[in-house]
Amino acid sequence: MSFIEKIIGSLADKREWKEMEARAKELPSEYFNAYKAIQKYMWTSGGLTDWKDIKRIFGGILDLLEEGAAEGKKVTDLTGEDVAAFCDELVKDAKTWNDKYRAKLNDTINRD
Repeated sequence: MSFIEKIIGSLADKREWKEMEARAKELPSEYFNAYKAIQKYMWTSGGLTDWKDIKRIFGGILDLLEEGAAEGKKVTDLTGEDVAAFCDELVKDAKTWNDKYRAKLNDTINRD
């Protein structure tokens, strides 16, 4: 089972994920490469854990990139020069693996 499959449980969720990935593949290469780099950053900088957050965030990014491509804008016109800060802002209210690890550590220590 892949990392994505562990996070995205149901078949409907998997289908939606595949549809989003297909949308990404249709983007011009500059936008597709940016999407994949953003995706990698988000998975490695704490990783999202909730399908609703994943769907909302990556769906929103795809919408933004599709609109930007249609208008001929550069990716950084859409995200700003600090793309990592853009990503961090998107996930600030989402549950991440770091949140789960923090809660687990606090629960473990507070049990004693």
